[in-house]
Amino acid sequence: MSVTKAPPPTRDTGEDPRPAPRVEADRRLNSPLVLTLLMLLVVLLQGPIRGALGAPVMQSWMTVFVAVLVQALPFLVLGVLLSAAIAVFVPPSFFARALPKNPALAVPVAGVAGAVLPGCECASVPVAGALVRRGVTPAAALAFLLSAPAINPIVLTATAVAFPRDPEMVVARLVASLLVACAMGWLWLRLGRTDLLKPPARHAYEGQGRGAAFWGSVRHDVMHAGGFLVVGAMAAATLKSVVPQSWLRTAAENPVIAVLALAALAVVLSICSEADAFVAASLTQFSLTARLTFLVVGPMIDLKLFAMQTGTFGRAFALRFAPATLALAIVVSVLTGWVML
Repeated sequence: MSVTKAPPPTRDTGEDPRPAPRVEADRRLNSPLVLTLLMLLVVLLQGPIRGALGAPVMQSWMTVFVAVLVQALPFLVLGVLLSAAIAVFVPPSFFARALPKNPALAVPVAGVAGAVLPGCECASVPVAGALVRRGVTPAAALAFLLSAPAINPIVLTATAVAFPRDPEMVVARLVASLLVACAMGWLWLRLGRTDLLKPPARHAYEGQGRGAAFWGSVRHDVMHAGGFLVVGAMAAATLKSVVPQSWLRTAAENPVIAVLALAALAVVLSICSEADAFVAASLTQFSLTARLTFLVVGPMIDLKLFAMQTGTFGRAFALRFAPATLALAIVVSVLTGWVML
């Protein structure tokens, strides 16, 4: 019979044999260290930085950048506050009770409901997921998802401020966006498959007090929407000041290229709908129809929206819904612009 030897006794030194969690400590130290190094670098290079900022190109860039931010920021803040209030204080069951039982009628009603519920696309995706989870027909929820960030009062007011000499742009944006939202809802009602739609299992704010949920939603939307606004303002300033005007004129002179270019730009920039009108207004080289396409496409499908739709409803849904929305938004924008602009 074999005897298993016991391991030799170890002397208790009072120390924890487990390795210390250095990763968390390193993470805590990294941010202040990087910020300190960045500040030192700015101080050391203040001469060259001051010279670069004094160049005519940079002065023009800063003028456009600051102008877009100053114009758009009040609308962004107001939209975020209203969006958080709706997401937290209005129960999703309210929408289920307010919509008609007939799915074909519920689609346009849900689309029009987006006109009276302020909020950006960051808020419309979770609200649409909550509607589906509470029993609202998916076609109506998708129509609301597309219309709410494009035709609500904050967005339309911002569009009117951004295009004071072209008031017809507000009506064109309202009509085109509502048509796309309803058409996509009816298209899903006709061709959509329920197995492709996987709504989230619970609401993002469950388990929290209303006050905590409200301010959490505000912080989330400000960080995300504000960051996209800064990126959009930087892109608009770059297009205006750095990109050769001959390139922009070449793209703008061809109607097809102009529309496709601004549609692609809307997808890539992912600007919050409360601020995109000011970026579109700065692209004066392009026609009103091309800029209308930018305003219709952006709130309905961009990179961040695709990611949010994938996380909320599933990848299979997003891979089918996003391209169809993009194609329909471009076609409807061009037709609306041709008729109204």
